[in-house]
Parts: sequence; C-alpha cells; structure tokens
Amino acid sequence: MTDVSEQGEQVAQASQPEGPSAAVPPPPPSRPPAEASRRVLHTALRWTAAVVVVFAAFGVAAAYGVTRMERTDVPGLATASDGRWDYPEIHRPPLPSGSPGPFAETNKAGAHYADLRELVLPAPKGAKADAELRGEDGWLAAESFLAEYASKGDRETIGHMLTDNGLRHIAARGWTMRDGTRTRIYLLRFATAAVVDDLLAGKLTAFDNPRYHLRGTEEVADDEQFPASSQVDGVVRVLGNEAKPYGAEQVRHAYLGAGDTVALIVQSRKGTAEAVPFQQTVVLQSQLLS
Repeated sequence: MTDVSEQGEQVAQASQPEGPSAAVPPPPPSRPPAEASRRVLHTALRWTAAVVVVFAAFGVAAAYGVTRMERTDVPGLATASDGRWDYPEIHRPPLPSGSPGPFAETNKAGAHYADLRELVLPAPKGAKADAELRGEDGWLAAESFLAEYASKGDRETIGHMLTDNGLRHIAARGWTMRDGTRTRIYLLRFATAAVVDDLLAGKLTAFDNPRYHLRGTEEVADDEQFPASSQVDGVVRVLGNEAKPYGAEQVRHAYLGAGDTVALIVQSRKGTAEAVPFQQTVVLQSQLLS
C-alpha cells in the first residue's frame, strides 16, 4: 500500500507544467536494502498475526460449542438411555438441633427426628401427582394404605397388626409417568426400630419374602434382577416381583426397614413394569431414610 507521503509526491509531480521549461525533480533516493527487508518482514509478520488471530478465534468458538453441547449431541459420545427417571437433586431434610440420625449409636430407638413427610422420595420429572395419596396435611389414613392389599381378610389382619404395634403416622406420595407406570410410596412410623425389626422378621414379611399379596398379583417371586450391590447400609430390604403370567399389569414392590420406619414401595404398569426405574426408586428411598 502507498503511504501518505508518497501520495503527496505523486500529486506534486502531476501539478508541474509539461515541456522543456518544467523543472524535473530528481528521482527519490532508493531505500537501502536493509530497510526494504525490514518492511517486507514487518508486513509478513502482520499478516501472520492476523491469520493466527482468526484461527484462534475459530478454535475457541468450536471448543465452546462442544463444551456447551449435551453428551448425546457430540458424535461418538452418544449414550443410549437405560430407562432411569430424571429425579431432582435429593437432600435429607435437616434434623432438629442436637438430634442424632436414625443409625447413630446414641439413638437407641432408631428414631427419625426429621419430619416424616420430608422423607418421602419426590416425584421425578414428567410425573403426574396422585392426589389421592396426599392425605390431610400430608398424613395418610391407614385405610388408604391398606387398600394396596388384595383380600379383605388380609386388610383386616394387617390393620390390626399396625394398631397392635403402635403405628404413629403414615406419609405417602404417588405419581404416574407418561408410559403409564404408577408409583406409590408409603412411610409408616412406629415407636422404635425394634418394632420395625419384628414386623419385617415374620409379620409383614417372612424369610425375605412378602407374606401378603397386593392388588393385581397372583404369585410373588424373588426379584432376581435387583443387584445385591445396591443394598444401602443399615436398611433392611425385602423385594417382591409378580411372577409370570402377569394379569392386566405387572406389579413390583419392596418393603424397607430403616430405624423406626417401614416403607412400602409399589410400582405397576400395564403389560410389564420395567426393572430399572423400580430399582432406582427403591435405592433412592433407601438412601433418604438412612
């Protein structure tokens, strides 16, 4: 590019009159070779820097785009869903000041001092809440819990069992997912962990199997799909899986014993109730009670 001083010289030359009387200025002195080399080097460096800046900016933009993508949006990093539900981040509710946790050595009764209603697992994303399980002020009547059992005789037996063992409160939550899977969770609080141990050692369950059939079940078999490694320390777990052939729907359920609280988790779905969301729900509720 011609600089401003060179343009001035050209304009001055063009304004001189033509002919023999015109004064012809001597040609400008040629630049020394060293100075010309420095100008060429300076121009080359300036263009190189510009190219580097452009490519650096492109690289940053590309890197930002990848880091902002979801894993499944990046080729080669796509991960197929394993059927897990999208639960919110779960935190144990705060304990009253100075109160121990249910498994603390100083807590001989295994009492949950947190509000029992805050210990029920929240519903996952996309769920439709079951209004029938909200109860009054978050407390559910025993009759609503007993309605899970198939026969009238079993409902009466279990009702007397709960009364005789000093049932204090029932908190519950239920929801239905878009695929039709229905979940019901019941937490039953008793006076001590010893009462809960007794209920799960021969009354509600026997030999690691549920004793009473739930609605929609004919035969209950062991849930062999449930990984033993998912067991939560301190929490007793008894699993029931409806045996084939299923009726109109498959029913999975689990009893949990944690301190002074028994949990019953029921999942049912027309056709087949998937194993993964059931396992996920049971483990998360176990962790919340531990």
